[in-house]
Amino acid sequence: MATLTERTEQDKIEIVSAHKFIQVRTATVIERDGVEISRSFSRHVVAPDADITGESSEVQAIAAAVHTDEVKAAYAAHVAAQSEGMSNE
Repeated sequence: MATLTERTEQDKIEIVSAHKFIQVRTATVIERDGVEISRSFSRHVVAPDADITGESSEVQAIAAAVHTDEVKAAYAAHVAAQSEGMSNE
């Protein structure tokens, strides 16, 4: 009888925009007797103000490197400016 296994792997991590958002793509791989038969993807974004305690150690290390106090302050100012603009409409 064939053995099915399922595993997940973060196969792509990108840093985008001036606010250093971290885009994480996770692949779910299904294998039959060690041969891949299916692969699907999910994605999520980690913002500079996000709680990263549930992220992988690799994503946490990247966040520690790129989400500096300067980046966090610029992002907070951006969010505040957007909120201000919405309340004026």
